[in-house]
Amino acid sequence: MPKEFKPGQTPDHSGQFMEVGPRGGNISKTEVTGVEGKPLPPTSKPGRVWKQVDKTKHKK
Repeated sequence: MPKEFKPGQTPDHSGQFMEVGPRGGNISKTEVTGVEGKPLPPTSKPGRVWKQVDKTKHKK
């Protein structure tokens, strides 16, 4: 199960994040890009969180 992040938290990995409501449903099909080590943006309403839907693939 994907990890959920509150607005302002920093994600463990960069990738695409979708806004999720208090009962776990997707709010919209819009995704935001979260960068490892940088805080996630605010959600559109209080009580919602960000769920990572796709990790960025890096070549190391």
